Amino acid sequence: MVSAADAAPVPLRDRAARREALLDAADRIVRRDGPAASMATIAAEAGITKPILYRHFGDKGGLYAALADRYTGRLLGELQDALETGRTRRDRVERTIGAYLRVIEQEPQVYRFLVHSDEAAGASHVRSFTRRLSTLLAAGMAAELSAPEVRASAWAHGVVGMVQAAGDWWLETGSCSREELVQELTALLFGAYAQA
Repeated sequence: MVSAADAAPVPLRDRAARREALLDAADRIVRRDGPAASMATIAAEAGITKPILYRHFGDKGGLYAALADRYTGRLLGELQDALETGRTRRDRVERTIGAYLRVIEQEPQVYRFLVHSDEAAGASHVRSFTRRLSTLLAAGMAAELSAPEVRASAWAHGVVGMVQAAGDWWLETGSCSREELVQELTALLFGAYAQA
């Protein structure tokens, strides 16, 4: 028999706090296991059963989407800060590339979870993040360079894709230091290929 206290609805703020606590538990598992994180492991970390986890997030996709939103929101904030600092264009480029690489170096399993997870909802959030970052970069390029919208958009998407692909390669191979990669990518963007 269900008591009146058990049947009473959970206050919204308590539910939101519980959801955040579950996301914190999921975050700990993702930082340890990367894309191999499972719902069973996350539920065990949170001290609950899988059905309770599903009740809060709907399904695995809902949980992964909530985590991806948390991670990409934080990364976008750091990249936006880097884009808005620095005295010169080259300094801003170095800072922004450096911020991206620093985050994936400090949180490699989170990066792998975002980029290499098979979960469609998480992948959708990563694509959304990439579009938002590219749009932000394009707006800055258009304003700073007085560039046509098409050029600014093409360049911004190209730069974001290049840095993401180079970061993926670097994280997997460790072929150089973060500082070296920042310098090489910045040099490429500032015409080193054309001058070689």
